[in-house]
Amino acid sequence: MNENDRAITALVMVAHGLVHTYELTLPILAVEAVWQAEFPTTTLPGLGTIPTTLFVLGLVVSAGYALFGLGALPGGVLADAYGSRPLIVACLLGMGGSFVLLAFAPSLPVVALCLVVWGAAASVYHPAGLALISKGVEERGAAFAYHGIAGNLGIALGPLAAALLLLFFGDWRLAVGLLGVPALLAAGYALRVDVDETAAAAAADGSGDARASGSVSSLAEFLADSRRLLVGPFLLVFAVVMLSGLYYRGFLTFLPELLSRFDSLTAVDVAGRTVEPNRYVYVGLLMAGVFGQYVGGRLTDRIPVERGLAYGYGALAILAVVYLPVATAGLFPLLAVSALMGVALFVVQPFYQATVAEYTPAGARGLSYGYTYLGVFGVGALGGAVAGGILTVATSTALFATLAGFGFVAAGIGLYLARA
Repeated sequence: MNENDRAITALVMVAHGLVHTYELTLPILAVEAVWQAEFPTTTLPGLGTIPTTLFVLGLVVSAGYALFGLGALPGGVLADAYGSRPLIVACLLGMGGSFVLLAFAPSLPVVALCLVVWGAAASVYHPAGLALISKGVEERGAAFAYHGIAGNLGIALGPLAAALLLLFFGDWRLAVGLLGVPALLAAGYALRVDVDETAAAAAADGSGDARASGSVSSLAEFLADSRRLLVGPFLLVFAVVMLSGLYYRGFLTFLPELLSRFDSLTAVDVAGRTVEPNRYVYVGLLMAGVFGQYVGGRLTDRIPVERGLAYGYGALAILAVVYLPVATAGLFPLLAVSALMGVALFVVQPFYQATVAEYTPAGARGLSYGYTYLGVFGVGALGGAVAGGILTVATSTALFATLAGFGFVAAGIGLYLARA
C-alpha cells in the first residue's frame, strides 16, 4: 500500500470498528435490564403511564436500528455530493455525542431520542467509508479486508467492553459516557488526517470522476442516478446484498438461544456463578469472522468477484443444511461447524462490497453503497423477524432450511453474473 492507501485504511478501520462497537452495545444495555431497572415505568402523551417491559425496550432499541438502516441511502447521496471524510467526521461526532448525552437521559423517551441520533449518525458511515475505499485506495482488496476485520473486532469486543464497564463501575450512565469518548477522539483524528479521496478513481479512468463537490443537487438527479443503477446489473447485486442481510440477521438474532438448546452447551454452576457456554460460543463465532473478513478481502484481488459471490453464498447454503446435524453430534463438531459458519458469514462481505465497486460508476459510488446498506441493514433487518416467526410456529430445522434457500439464491445470482 502507498501512503494514501494506508491513511484511508487506518481512518476507515477506526470508524468501522466504533460503528459496530456501539451497534452491539445497545442490546447489552437492554438485555441486562439496565434501563428497565432505571425506568420501571414510562409516561407517554395520550397513553398515560405504562410499564417498561422487554417489548417496550425492544421498540426503543429498534428506533436506533431503524435509522441505522434507513439513513444509509441519504448518506450515500451526501457522500457523492460532499465527499466521504466530512461524513465520517460527522458520524463519529454524532455517535460519541449521542452516547455522552445518553448518560444524562432523564427518561426512557429521551433514551430513545439519543438512540435515534446514534442511528442517524452511524447510518452514513458505510456508504461514506466504502465509497472512500473504492475511490481512494489502489489496493482495494486489502483495504476491504482490514476494514472488515476492524468491524468484526467491534462486533465481538463491543459487547464485552460494555459488560466489563458495567461490571467494574456498576453505573450504566458512567459506562455509556466513557464509551462515547473514543468516537469523539476519533473525530479529532479524522479532521487532521490527510487523504486523497479520489486517487484510485482518477488513476483508473484518468477523469477523476469522484463527484465529491455537489453531485446530486436535485431530486431529478437523484432519481436519474437511481434509475441508472437499478435498471442495470447492479439490481442483481442489490438482490444479493438483501439476501445477505436476511441470512445474517436471521442466523445471528436468535443464535444464542439456539445454542443454549444443545446438550453440550448446558449452563453450569462454577463457584456459585452460573456460566452459560452458549454466550462464549457466540462470541467465538463472531471472532472467527475476523479471519473470514481478511480472507475474503484478499481473495477479491485474486479471483473474479462474481465467482467469489457464488462460492461464498454456496458455502453458506451448505453450512445451513448441515449445521444442526453436525452441531448435535457433540461439543467439538459444534465448535468446528460454528467456526466455519463464522468464517463463511463474513468472507462474503468483502466480495459484495467489491462487486458494488465493479458494477457502478465512481461518480455514483456513494449512492450505490447507500442502496447496498439499505438492503443489508434495512431490508436485512427483517431477517430477525423472519427467524422469530419461523421459530414461533415451526422448528429450528425450518429456520435453517430458509437460510439455506437465501444462500442458494444468492449463489445462483453470482453464477449468473459470472457467466453474463
